Amino acid sequence: MLWLLRLLFIGIFASMSGLIVWASLQQPIFGIPAEVTGNPWFIATLFDAYFAFITFWVFVAWKEPTLGARILWFITVILWGNFAMAVYMLVELFRIDHINRLREVFTVQREGRLRLPLGFVLAGVAAYALGAGPLSS
Repeated sequence: MLWLLRLLFIGIFASMSGLIVWASLQQPIFGIPAEVTGNPWFIATLFDAYFAFITFWVFVAWKEPTLGARILWFITVILWGNFAMAVYMLVELFRIDHINRLREVFTVQREGRLRLPLGFVLAGVAAYALGAGPLSS
């Protein structure tokens, strides 16, 4: 079961990595046509995704007891979504060595880590800035 969970999040990480690169090469993030961004299903799906990100972040905020780590992980999850969530879960899942310790992933608070989420925030800001393309057409 532990390897299944690890493989699940490795798959999400790999899929999101490929999708992010592919989408970035196809079109700047701020170049999404108005007929897409104004579509009610696009809006509903976007809200659904971000509510899920916030829900996951509540779990992370409980696990990360320092305010700095909580803030950085919030920005990271909002910028990177499922990519960041998969990385967080992989870090937690590779901290344990046996399925009998899975409880630790969900019930043990960790010392606030700042380097990983800070790196994500900086990379996310850079990626959005580089991938934005011209803001006016």
